Amino acid sequence: MSPDSAERHFTDDERERLVSLRRALHRHPELSWKEERTAARLEEALGELGLSEVRRVAGTGVVARVRGTDPAAPVVAVRGDIDALPIQEATGLPFASEVDGVMHACGHDVHATWAVGAAMLLVRAPARGDVVIVLQPAEEVGAGAAAILASGALDGVSAIFGGHVDRRFPVGQVVAEAGPLAASADAFSIVVQGKGAHGARPHEGVDPVVAASAIVLALQTIVSRRLDPGAAAVVSVGSIHGGSAPNVIPERVDLSGTLRAMHPDVRRLLHDEVGAVATAVAAAHGASALVTIERGPPPIVNPAREARWARAAAERVLGTGSVVPFGVTNMGGEDFACYMEHIPGCFLRIGAREPGGSPAPAHSPGFVAAEASIFVGAAVLAECAREAARNL
Repeated sequence: MSPDSAERHFTDDERERLVSLRRALHRHPELSWKEERTAARLEEALGELGLSEVRRVAGTGVVARVRGTDPAAPVVAVRGDIDALPIQEATGLPFASEVDGVMHACGHDVHATWAVGAAMLLVRAPARGDVVIVLQPAEEVGAGAAAILASGALDGVSAIFGGHVDRRFPVGQVVAEAGPLAASADAFSIVVQGKGAHGARPHEGVDPVVAASAIVLALQTIVSRRLDPGAAAVVSVGSIHGGSAPNVIPERVDLSGTLRAMHPDVRRLLHDEVGAVATAVAAAHGASALVTIERGPPPIVNPAREARWARAAAERVLGTGSVVPFGVTNMGGEDFACYMEHIPGCFLRIGAREPGGSPAPAHSPGFVAAEASIFVGAAVLAECAREAARNL
């Protein structure tokens, strides 16, 4: 395992350009569907590579085509996402976010940069077929991948590869394995309707606060009592809103949360049970419940063939022992799964912890990915494209 072996694929000037790009993106993060400055900077970076086929798609998305050695060979895609999160940064970095309340707390600044880096390497050492570089907006809201697909930018693509920084692993380690890697991520909302009354005379109303509280507790029994203990699933209530004064029983309470599963049958059961539980518990308290479920990305399940190509690519770049098992059940969602409903591919986890560093959770104010992971991600994804093109 040698992260230096990835850096050696780049000249000193190229490494400096990629680090500068990452820091510029980090300083000026933009939320989903608002990535105008980000997209313009990425268009510029791709144009500097001499690519003539760089264009905007899906609003703030950017795609570029790196020509291969055989115009008739299958086309492969490499994806990086570009949006940030509504979090106030607390890293203390010299290139910390200059946008109040917005930061790259999930490493998308690195993902976008390593996609440019992959293009840089593929220009110099092309794959057999063309490679489409996809810089995707709106991953954090689970909508960008579907928009890229709808744009037609990936029509004719035979395989797709992407990755995510992960501080649980040091720089130089890569997870490239077949099987489940991320969960479906669906959102639900529940409107609990009661009848308002004075807080001193609750018997004159129907208290939706009590009903909503009971619903929150009952929802947790879905996983513990309705699923096989070996099935991975999570039901989380993330927000409760209701009432305007301490002495008033309100008319309604609004709940919202997420449902996560690794298998389609479990996903369907969660949807059915949330509706059944919320309706029945509300009725038991004399209230009613209106349940709405918004489907998000499906699970990511890496197929064996594409995972094998990704593993070979990572070991070619980083050496034997660089590919490690994930070792956890990841219930986070990732809209790369939307691509894999239409195009076979593989999604990787790329180690992003610097030597001596400690694991830090994504989506937190102190999250930062080590800059050396840029070169690992770029070199591995470029080699994934070459390996896939050789075998398709």
